[in-house]
Amino acid sequence: MTPGILPAHAIRGMLEDGSLSTSHPLDADQVQPASLDLRLGDTAYRVRASFLPGTQATVAERLEDLALHRMPLDNSAVLETGCVYIVPLLERLALPTGIHALANPKSSTGRIDVFTRVIADHAREFDKIAPDYTGPLYAEISPRTFPILVRTGSRLAQMRFRRGPATFSDAETASLNEREHLVSSRHIDIDNGVALSVDLAGSGDGGPAGYRAKRHSALIDVDQKASLDVLDYWEPIARCTSLILDPNEFYILASKEAVRVPPTHAAEMVPFNPLVGEFRVHYAGFFDPGFGHSSGSGEGSRAVLEVRSHEVPFILEDGQTVGRLIYETLTEPPEHVYGSGIGSHYQKQGLKLSKHFRLP
Repeated sequence: MTPGILPAHAIRGMLEDGSLSTSHPLDADQVQPASLDLRLGDTAYRVRASFLPGTQATVAERLEDLALHRMPLDNSAVLETGCVYIVPLLERLALPTGIHALANPKSSTGRIDVFTRVIADHAREFDKIAPDYTGPLYAEISPRTFPILVRTGSRLAQMRFRRGPATFSDAETASLNEREHLVSSRHIDIDNGVALSVDLAGSGDGGPAGYRAKRHSALIDVDQKASLDVLDYWEPIARCTSLILDPNEFYILASKEAVRVPPTHAAEMVPFNPLVGEFRVHYAGFFDPGFGHSSGSGEGSRAVLEVRSHEVPFILEDGQTVGRLIYETLTEPPEHVYGSGIGSHYQKQGLKLSKHFRLP
């Protein structure tokens, strides 16, 4: 069978054959072109610390020892900054042989600095579910900058399904670029993926170079769109040639390159490369097929970068490489691609905050 990322109709097929199940009917827009949004269940557990269950335990067994408090989510609850929560998800898996599951935060989750990972029973890694796994799924949630309001059905993470190993080579990426012009740069850098650089000088639209999150702001309801004033939560950053990243501060920046993902492929940004500096970029690294591509009514979309420095201040220069985009083939063409036709929020984006904020 063809290796690669499963498209939406194959994900629906997993629901039909029992490889994927849910205790609540799917939301109408829950299955994306090559991924599935995951929904929070009815209870959140505040825990002492982040953990992995290990091969000898289930998540539920570890919660018996580590849970400090239990909160119902049926009428919503506030998740505070600096705390760690475990929430059972409405979806569960019974993966067949040869199918891996991989998770990451949704774009809107990463852009409000909510650290979110998926855990399975007996797991030794976050966000990776091995073939043949049968059991529940859990979200580990830790808001870093803003407290958030969530409820049963809130969608903070997404999952994609891969048949076989990831095998797309640099030579294949170069060939794909010749056909599709994957990024807007005239000189593409392909080395274990396509290099993306940060735009601090501005895109020419007169707007800011980025945003720095304000601390001690009000909470964010993760299910409310276009309801918040930008300046209540963010400090605009003037266009510049370099920017000092302060430790433990959170920044929204954008790539210089406009990205295109053909409908036959998906892409993932490598979240951290120790060779490029003491910072992390991009919590939410998955790009659905059609992102920035003409097939999805896009003309190239810049990658929004969720940036956090580590223990020391770090000077970020305009045009510095901050990550690499890894392309993968789909097992078959998708029914729909990312774009305005399916209500996608970030097609044709430049520097853009999450969907929760009103346009200025």
